[in-house]
Amino acid sequence: MKTDYLVLGSGLSALVFSALMAKSGKTVQVLEAHEHPGGFGHTFTMAKKYTFNAQLHYVWDCGEGHTVHRVLKKLNLDQAVTFERYDPDGFDHMRMPGYALNIPSDSQELIRRLSQLFPQDVASIRRFVEEVQRTSQGLQQLSPPVRPVDLLQHGGAVLTAMQYLNSTLQQVFDKFKLPQAAQTLLALQWPDFLLPPDQLSFYAWVILFTGYQQGAFYPTQHFEHVIDSLVQVISDHGGEVRLNCEVTDFVCKDRRIMGVKARDLIRKRTQEFTADTIICNIDPQKAAKMIGLEHFSRAIRQKLNYDYSPSNYMAYCVVKDLDLRDYGFGRWNTFHSGHHDLNQAFQQMYEKHDFSNPSFAITTPTLLTEKKRDCPEDCQIVEFLTVANYAYFKQLRDRDRKAYYQKKAEILESILNIVEQQYVPNFRKHLIFKITGSPTTNERFCWCPNGNSYGSSLTPRNMGLGRLNYQSSLKNFYFCNASSGYPGFAATFWTGALLYQTLSRDLILGKSSEGCMSLLPSL
Repeated sequence: MKTDYLVLGSGLSALVFSALMAKSGKTVQVLEAHEHPGGFGHTFTMAKKYTFNAQLHYVWDCGEGHTVHRVLKKLNLDQAVTFERYDPDGFDHMRMPGYALNIPSDSQELIRRLSQLFPQDVASIRRFVEEVQRTSQGLQQLSPPVRPVDLLQHGGAVLTAMQYLNSTLQQVFDKFKLPQAAQTLLALQWPDFLLPPDQLSFYAWVILFTGYQQGAFYPTQHFEHVIDSLVQVISDHGGEVRLNCEVTDFVCKDRRIMGVKARDLIRKRTQEFTADTIICNIDPQKAAKMIGLEHFSRAIRQKLNYDYSPSNYMAYCVVKDLDLRDYGFGRWNTFHSGHHDLNQAFQQMYEKHDFSNPSFAITTPTLLTEKKRDCPEDCQIVEFLTVANYAYFKQLRDRDRKAYYQKKAEILESILNIVEQQYVPNFRKHLIFKITGSPTTNERFCWCPNGNSYGSSLTPRNMGLGRLNYQSSLKNFYFCNASSGYPGFAATFWTGALLYQTLSRDLILGKSSEGCMSLLPSL
């Protein structure tokens, strides 16, 4: 049966789009190659009793009136899908030799805390933090719908924002002459981007940093409930999410995608699917190569020439008879670095594959919500994440499987050494389960080329005026994923909702912190 919308992939942006369209009365069919929906938001179970979310996530733009809340309200899910806020007095705990900083929601309090650590640099710190706030305000005014009166009223903030279009975070640090240790403390949540300051777009950092200041959240019933709720809306309104169904080919005629061929991975048979409109949640580069780049306009081919983001290493652990709250963990994430220079730390791990002194993130999902357990009562889950080079791990896995597993184990041992030395003595004695993932794991289970974690890399080049959006130049064929929108939970909500809004003319988005994500494609 021909549907109104055929959606290729069930990543979060695709599920948001599909749920909104299905609820509006359109027929929607979603094809997903994995056994679980949700992309990097999917949940898996190990040992029949521990549940983990793929990757390390905490979210923003979930407050009332913000993007996520608006979408959930439109879907009548705002009462069922709720979020717990991280501690506003310190939602990110930054730790490095000789320094500790808890990032608060209040910018003036952030200035005060940094000034106590660096009394000789108070003026530079204040100027930098205030510039970050002005840049954030300017980006919000430049987000659709752009109103000339807003641009005039906030002209100073708009001009401030525009001057940093091609800037890295490091360049702005240097402009304000922040001391090295202060730079590292402010940028220590680099695993949120998997880029160091000298490569990361200043825009990307500002959007995320100020977004979390307005509220960092975790789903009350974990991420599985969010994904399942979106899927339920689709099915309740006559749609279908078909799992284990891999798109193998596109049917293209006269610069129009008519449908796709997809293989049922369980029954081992291929079927053709057609629709009036095709929504592509598959990585745009990958999809374009399957279709044939010659079918796309020159402008779109240029936009498709993006760099993939780096990939990551992930360790999922379970501890028993240990309350991590007794050791400084709680409703926040902890970011650790053994280096005072994150650019060097990144190079050591990503280029040299040396994890002897790693910089990494720690999160404790069990402590973020009390409404639903992700493990037995006497256990807690703790997760670790750092950067990893896809090419290195793929070569290692293909050449010497034993060496591949040894390298993964070596990284975890380096992390656990630091955990025991600086955070939780005798941590290993309580460790009853552990499993690790590498860039090739990302590629295998999340179907992301090169194991990328965020689609296109969040460098100034990829965040610039040539960034890809939903437009493909093919008739009734639209992109809808992290590389044609923006990565992350709130950003993918926005990406799916924006495409729905564009095609349906049903306005649901407003100017929130997330709204500034739409700046670059609109310029």
